[in-house]
Amino acid sequence: MKNQAYRMAMLFDFYGDVLTERQKEFYDLYYNEDLSLGEIAENYSITRQGVRDVIVRAEAILTDLEDKTGLIKRFHTMKQQLEQVRQDARRMVELSSLREDEELEILSRRVLDTADALLKE
Repeated sequence: MKNQAYRMAMLFDFYGDVLTERQKEFYDLYYNEDLSLGEIAENYSITRQGVRDVIVRAEAILTDLEDKTGLIKRFHTMKQQLEQVRQDARRMVELSSLREDEELEILSRRVLDTADALLKE
């Protein structure tokens, strides 16, 4: 269940702006605020089925966009690759200090600092 909630949150973060205001509201209440369909329906004076239809439609739109663009998949791949660059840069810093190569150490620290900064964003 946590994996599904994480996936839905990622879809919303990447593509949520394409949804209508009502779809955004219901999706956010259901997935992020953890309200039930019944609670949302009561708050908006509509049927539970009406809320479900809006959320299912929003899920379909977001899933379709990810299927077509693959942005989330590419994001995760790039994050893994950047973590590898970071680990390699750390090792380069260690090796350059052992060899007492000042230029190599400066360059490897710069790569490491850049990787660290990018991973924090």
